[in-house]
Amino acid sequence: MGRSKELSEFKRGTVIDCHLCNKSIHEISFLLNIRSTVSGIITKWKQLGTTQLSHEVVAHVK
Repeated sequence: MGRSKELSEFKRGTVIDCHLCNKSIHEISFLLNIRSTVSGIITKWKQLGTTQLSHEVVAHVK
């Protein structure tokens, strides 16, 4: 299996927005049709600090 393509900034932002709306990781994965990257994106976002604006943080999450 090859590595999947990196998510776009828009999709990473959508993951964070869904998380902020109290969607579960499973719900986010299903809604956006992505698999294992959801929890990684949320974890990195939390590590960078949730006090920053989402679009600033999402730019750093890769």
